[in-house]
Amino acid sequence: METRDAIYEETMEHGWNPEVNSFVQSYASESLDSSNLVMPLVFLMSPTDSRMLATLGAINRSPKDGGLVSNSLVYRYNVDTSPDGLTGNEGTFNMCSFWLVEVLTRAGRTDPARLDQARLMFEKMLAYANHFGLYAEVTGSTGEALGNFPQAFTHLSLIRAAFNLDRTLGNRP
Repeated sequence: METRDAIYEETMEHGWNPEVNSFVQSYASESLDSSNLVMPLVFLMSPTDSRMLATLGAINRSPKDGGLVSNSLVYRYNVDTSPDGLTGNEGTFNMCSFWLVEVLTRAGRTDPARLDQARLMFEKMLAYANHFGLYAEVTGSTGEALGNFPQAFTHLSLIRAAFNLDRTLGNRP
């Protein structure tokens, strides 16, 4: 079994793509993957590490600019550069959107603009809940709830993002 230090070293060495200036979906890949947003959430690295900030910037661009964010909603990955074999269009993953809010919040503790962006994204995400405040796994291109419903992982991500955002905004000078 690999130790945490060995996993960290391997991720830093092979998971970072200097040409893309981001952590990527798999070793030697050029495809972004929003699952990399989990790294600061599990304390694998600081949200203000230069590589994490670069990854955050890459993911936070619109898909037409090579990123994964559309109107504050986050795609898990780009199916054009990393096809998954499924038919149809991919929606955005609500859990990933809340991950982005939380990482922006954590990075925003030293950058007020990131914190403001996190708050705005969080507020936009609230509009995608149904009339009971519940979320599906995925939000479709016209705002419809798709996938598993209700999605517990999305709700856990919502709670974490809300808690960290509230705590950080409450400590704001």
